[in-house]
Amino acid sequence: MSMQGKVVVVTGSNVGIGFETAVGVAALGATTVLACRNQAKAEVAAREVTQRTWNDDVHVVPLDLADLASVRKAGEDILSRWDRVDVLVNNAGGTWSERTLTAQGFEYTFGVNHLGHFALTNLLLDRLRSGAPSRIVNVTSVGHHAAWGGLRFEDLQSEKGYKAMEAYSRSKLANVLFTRELAKRLKGSGVTANAVHPGPVRSGFGMDGDLTGFMGFGMRLVRPFEISPRRGAKTSLYLATSPDVTAKTGMYWVRSKPGHMSRQARNDEAATRLWIESERLVASVGFVAP
Repeated sequence: MSMQGKVVVVTGSNVGIGFETAVGVAALGATTVLACRNQAKAEVAAREVTQRTWNDDVHVVPLDLADLASVRKAGEDILSRWDRVDVLVNNAGGTWSERTLTAQGFEYTFGVNHLGHFALTNLLLDRLRSGAPSRIVNVTSVGHHAAWGGLRFEDLQSEKGYKAMEAYSRSKLANVLFTRELAKRLKGSGVTANAVHPGPVRSGFGMDGDLTGFMGFGMRLVRPFEISPRRGAKTSLYLATSPDVTAKTGMYWVRSKPGHMSRQARNDEAATRLWIESERLVASVGFVAP
């Protein structure tokens, strides 16, 4: 299937799954936008995408999801440079051993993995709608199943205690709930929203000093059993490009098939509440979505 004439934005696309997703859409002819925190690495990645695909319509937009001012600037940058956005792949994410804060004072894991993408998606929503049919793909994880107690709305910022994998699991649950609420709000607009678990991928995830101690050791231990980023990107690519999923929305996908989301992820009330709470949080620091 050709993606000629389509504009695809992929966050966190200088390495791993995001990079291979960018390669995949560029190979199909799409205008490919790498939205990344590290501009120097992103420029190198963009050149490599072009070398691998012979597509020179590959661009870089600076995006730091831990700073809503940067998210706003990235959104404005994309809207001013392209008159359409056909696919948004919210791929960036990570996990951090210690509790740290984003530029606006939000807990980092929740801020980067959920709030940053929530804000960016809202900034690009009108453009996605006006060029419909279009698609939003949110990269989550099977780890969302480990958020047994749900999102803990009374402590979204993990102020009462921080455990890295708990914070990560809850942020991945937030990705699925956000996807489901987004799909509901976009019903009938021609814009679909789906969540994807890429599989245990051998990428830079958790390996660039984000994780220390026992968790960092654990990550290194499982690396030989992980799949390649190219295989990990398959489901993201499938959802971004396949005509088979044109009308599919609000779903959770694993290995290019509908997957099993947790009971907590199927909670409609929690999905709506997360949206309202996310709007309130970003507005509280002066960031109002259109």
